[in-house]
Amino acid sequence: MRLTTTVPALPVRDVVRAVEAYERTLGFGAVHVDPDGFAIVVRDDAELHLWQAADTGWRRRPPTDLVDSPVRSGAEDFLAGTVSCRIACSDVDALHAELAPTGALHPTDAGRATDTSYGTREVAVLDLDGNLLTFFEQMVTP
Repeated sequence: MRLTTTVPALPVRDVVRAVEAYERTLGFGAVHVDPDGFAIVVRDDAELHLWQAADTGWRRRPPTDLVDSPVRSGAEDFLAGTVSCRIACSDVDALHAELAPTGALHPTDAGRATDTSYGTREVAVLDLDGNLLTFFEQMVTP
């Protein structure tokens, strides 16, 4: 027995809007969209699952009720934008050039892919909800 593929599942507030943003800004294509809460988007060999974190019921409960019955539906809207994932790619500089005009690059973007002390070259982006996606390329060492 061995493990094979990892598929990140990212919480989003609205699955349909998130899919549109992944297609428009990140070049992913939808292979499945359930408007009630789940989608699969792919680009090349990368696959991401998007699930709807849209439970706002906790907002209408009195604070005392939260003490006796904590928030725990697992789909609370505050979960959207709290996740990150890393996606390997073959040419992070080309990806940076592609993504720069879309507005998806992380606010701390240096105007180019950056080298890390652990041997990768990386580009970070935020999706519509604020989830962090870091695209990285393993640098070849001499």
